[in-house]
Amino acid sequence: MGKKVFIVDLSLCNGCHSCHIGCKDEHVANDWSPIAKPMPEIDHFWFKLQEKVRGTVPKVKVAYRPHFCMHCDNAPCMKVCPVGAKYKRDDGLVIIDPAKCTGCRKCIEICPYDAIYFNRDLNIAQKCTGCAHLIDAGWKETRCSDNCPTLCIRMMDEEDAKDLIAQAEVLKPELGTKPRVYYLHMPKKFIAGTVFDPVADEVHIGAECTLTGGGKTYKATSDHFGDFWFEDLPDAEFSLDIKVAGKSKAFTGLDTAEADINLGDIAI
Repeated sequence: MGKKVFIVDLSLCNGCHSCHIGCKDEHVANDWSPIAKPMPEIDHFWFKLQEKVRGTVPKVKVAYRPHFCMHCDNAPCMKVCPVGAKYKRDDGLVIIDPAKCTGCRKCIEICPYDAIYFNRDLNIAQKCTGCAHLIDAGWKETRCSDNCPTLCIRMMDEEDAKDLIAQAEVLKPELGTKPRVYYLHMPKKFIAGTVFDPVADEVHIGAECTLTGGGKTYKATSDHFGDFWFEDLPDAEFSLDIKVAGKSKAFTGLDTAEADINLGDIAI
């Protein structure tokens, strides 16, 4: 059995929540022992869609990210479990054995991805299983990926996914947990604004905008609405120079580590 990975292409996610619904449909009121006991109908989100509104009106973007257990190769939850209820299968999926779990909650507290939940009725910890019961039955996909209308989520053999993995990112790589969930096209920060002439009460078209920071220089030109956008920026501090009609304006200390930046209406 080859090791599995999840490839999640965020450029394809439209926030439809079909993944979340599929997970609920598969696990609520269904006992898939020895892989998992039923998921509670409320309060548990073994698979959820996170939504983040970026920027401020009118320069706003909405980012969606499917979030679930990372099935880490160096999983903190496995190390902290006092009874050995967490185990990694040969295919790479991390499972909580419901028969062994004592409900101590140590795994919930230590998981850096907030992906483990406590079932009060059963007194056990629970999380995404990677639909291991379906994989064992011959399925090639999980319920979340099978439900995804845009093919944003895919379960793949690690060997087949090598090229995609090389282009992808994982969450919190600095922790060394070695997640098996890989994200393509993770949203980066943006700096945007609108350039206008306060005397003529018209927008400036073709304003030359030069952004410097993070070891690079970026160029943009304001469009027919006076808007300029710098996208896919790293977390860094930037300076911006805008030149148009023989006039200029400069900005410094634009820190994208804090948030996406909308400079609003810029009078030149």
